Amino acid sequence: FDVHQNQIIDWKNQLISASSQAFDQSKAPTEPPIDLKKLHAKIGEQALEIGFFRRCVEETGSLQPQKLIDDSLQISVSKQAKLLKVSRGCYYYRPKPVSASDLKLMRCIDELHMQYPFAGSRMMRDLLNRQGHHIGRRHTRTLMKKMGIQALYCKPNLSQANQAHRKYPYLLKGLAIQRSNQVWSTDITYIPMAKGFVYLCAVIDWHSRKVLAHRVSISMEVDFCISALNEAIEKYGRPEIFNTDQGSQFTSDAFIDVLKSNGIQISMDGKGRWVDNVMVERLWRSVKYEEVYLKAYSSVTDAKKQLSAYFEFYNLKRPHSSLDKMTPNEFYYDQLPQQNKVA
Repeated sequence: FDVHQNQIIDWKNQLISASSQAFDQSKAPTEPPIDLKKLHAKIGEQALEIGFFRRCVEETGSLQPQKLIDDSLQISVSKQAKLLKVSRGCYYYRPKPVSASDLKLMRCIDELHMQYPFAGSRMMRDLLNRQGHHIGRRHTRTLMKKMGIQALYCKPNLSQANQAHRKYPYLLKGLAIQRSNQVWSTDITYIPMAKGFVYLCAVIDWHSRKVLAHRVSISMEVDFCISALNEAIEKYGRPEIFNTDQGSQFTSDAFIDVLKSNGIQISMDGKGRWVDNVMVERLWRSVKYEEVYLKAYSSVTDAKKQLSAYFEFYNLKRPHSSLDKMTPNEFYYDQLPQQNKVA
């Protein structure tokens, strides 16, 4: 190997001097000790993160990631925001309260929309101006969007649907609806109060017009729509077909999963075709003119109480000429297939 003799002698002397330590385990070099406390802390942190993500998966009904942040968890808000890839400020953000002047305008818009459902933001602005309200088209359009209303006619790109969600065909065209629980439908509408506003979601039986379930919410998140749907199914069984518009609440995975898990056929209106869901539109007209516009709800609790009382009247006492002067409740049970009737 061409190693100099002096180098070999040097290696030999080193071996002889260290031979006593070669088999001494006590003097053998050791790896740095493991900090078990830090290791357990890291494992615990990862377990919390896994639990957080599992909770997020279970609560897919929330449309915005920041809605999943919970400051009661052991994992910090900053960490939750980082895991969800959103700004921490999104969680702490609180929208500016709607001004009294805007609330007044929104009530006027709602009443005008009931009278002229075909009015878009331009016509709505003109109608408001004629009533003495000084408002531009952009502000009118902003308020209409906040209220969740739009002109009831077809035009390109009208729907507010989430483009990532699957759409389903309209199944009611040419269909003879002849019995209860054949077709159900749902929608959301704006409800003004003395101070502020809420949203109302109702599930109705298309044939009898019976309101099967309803919910009131301060936002248009999907959760209260799912709650109304679940109550209707629990009380009255399941329909053959469920019809909705293409709004993001009704095309969301969370809402669709409830329908699929119950074996219900899904039908969706064409873009902007209000006539495809005309029964719900007629219900909203009755609710607004017979209840909402006659009162000024003092709170969300008051709105819930008064609307529940109205729907009880609507189902049990209000006769309909189109139902042979029967109430929706009477017609529902009269037209229900015998084997499906419930006490």
